[in-house]
Amino acid sequence: MTGLLLAVIYLSFISLGLPDSLLGAAWPTMYGGFGVPVSYAGMVSMIIAAGTIVSSLQSDRLTKKLGAGKVTALSVALTAAALFGFSISHSFWMLCLWAIPYGLGAGSVDASLNNYVALHYASRHMSWLHCMWGIGASAGPYIMGYALTGGQGWNLGYRYVAILQVVLTAILFFSLPLWKSRPAATDECGAAAQALTLRQICMIPGAKAIMITFFCYCALEQTAGLWASSYLVLHTGLSPETAANYASLFFIGITAGRALSGFLTFKLNDAQMIRLGQGIIAAGLAALLLPFGAASSLAGLILVGLGCAPIYPCIIHSTPEHFGAENSQAIIGVQMASAYIGICVMPPLFGLIAGHISVALFPAYLFLILGFMVFTHERLLRQSHA
Repeated sequence: MTGLLLAVIYLSFISLGLPDSLLGAAWPTMYGGFGVPVSYAGMVSMIIAAGTIVSSLQSDRLTKKLGAGKVTALSVALTAAALFGFSISHSFWMLCLWAIPYGLGAGSVDASLNNYVALHYASRHMSWLHCMWGIGASAGPYIMGYALTGGQGWNLGYRYVAILQVVLTAILFFSLPLWKSRPAATDECGAAAQALTLRQICMIPGAKAIMITFFCYCALEQTAGLWASSYLVLHTGLSPETAANYASLFFIGITAGRALSGFLTFKLNDAQMIRLGQGIIAAGLAALLLPFGAASSLAGLILVGLGCAPIYPCIIHSTPEHFGAENSQAIIGVQMASAYIGICVMPPLFGLIAGHISVALFPAYLFLILGFMVFTHERLLRQSHA
């Protein structure tokens, strides 16, 4: 039964990755029909991120009340409804309206499912599950591309993914008896663990450090993914087409790296994996600074992607070890909220720097974020093992 539930969770991670790249793939076709500027995609993504932050902060309360299985199933159902709403939207304000349940569903399921895996499965499964998410995120644009090239329109692209989410919702509801077989979280006295307030969470030793660490990691990953092509075009002189192909190697590096990380966890613990990833990122950023043109840039982006691969899943998986099973859901919830704050703030901040100073500061900006991440992660290790 444990293996069957793990298979359902693997399928869930693939399906959860599917919607995450749809907006970027469809927006060049969408915005003209809505009669809005191309920059309005940022408004939709900000609404989704805001909903994700809110639901991530509530994940501890919801999971302790309903259980991880029900939270996951209901959240995926909410996401499916939101994606169907996207597919029938004919105005920008409707798109913004449906973005609210999209974000609320995404945050709860992300925090709850990650915590469940961290509590009940080995680190290798966390790495491989996030590799599955990468496969889903990579497949989303292909589904949208199939709809667009077939003359069906972006609406049907969203509808196809909504249908897949409905199928996943049905599978999750049928799998609920498997989730019930897992023990509920309890406190040190054996009583059912109570949901923590944000103030209580922040007072736990190491909580602030892990929040900043996660903020920095997600800020680095999203900034690298968003601005890599622009850096290659404006600084190294590559054509936009070539730069786009090079930038895609960053995401391929993350996906392939997470597949490899699962095997490395047989020999290395979570802290060692995170340090290894940070070292590889530093090597990749150093390669971006080398004056060897496209070759060093290509190597740099691949290395940054490979370095990013183990950090996210290993931070999540190590949370119960650092803070205890009774606190891990609350901590992972605030980690997810911190992540989306980093995603919302840091990539646009570099956009301002690139526009007003120079895009050449791209590697230095990422180095600065990496430095804070290393510092706070080492502080976390000291505090949580004090």
